Amino acid sequence: MRNFADVQELISSQIQEKYGQQQDFSGCDLHLIELKELDLSGANFRGANLRCANLSGSNLTGADLSEADLTQVNLSNANLSYANLCGSCLWRSQCSNSNFWGASLCGADFTEADLSYARLIEASLIETKLVRANLQEASLCGAILLEANLTEANLNGADLTWTNLTKANLFNANLWETKIIYSKLRHTIMPEGTIYKPEIIIIY
Repeated sequence: MRNFADVQELISSQIQEKYGQQQDFSGCDLHLIELKELDLSGANFRGANLRCANLSGSNLTGADLSEADLTQVNLSNANLSYANLCGSCLWRSQCSNSNFWGASLCGADFTEADLSYARLIEASLIETKLVRANLQEASLCGAILLEANLTEANLNGADLTWTNLTKANLFNANLWETKIIYSKLRHTIMPEGTIYKPEIIIIY
């Protein structure tokens, strides 16, 4: 893993010119780094350490953040559409009002993350961990949450229209005013602990 000081110097020298699509920071130690409101589209952060980093308001469209450590990272108001975050750790991350449209989030860990007002439209959240995550007013239209763990998640006012929740775990989740229209709930564990077996539910 590259030295933090060396990476900081590299970033500082290039920050004025933005990152561009060819920047490769895979495996870098970028903890506590300040990357606010930058164009990081297409950047490679695979396996990087971004613990407590500030990427709020940045453009991460198509970026590779797979297997990265994003613990307590600030991604509020960031654009992560079509980004790859598969296998990443986003424990207690701040992702309010972020755009994850079409993003790959398979196997990511969003435990206790703030995803309020986030847009996860058509995102892939297969086996994603969303335990106690705040998804209030979030939009998950067309998202795939196959076998996702939403235990005790807050989905108050969230939109799950056309969402695939097959085998997802919603035990003790807050579904107050949640829109679950034309969604697949086959073998889904409902908030009260029962297993829903029909293929489609019209509205919850």
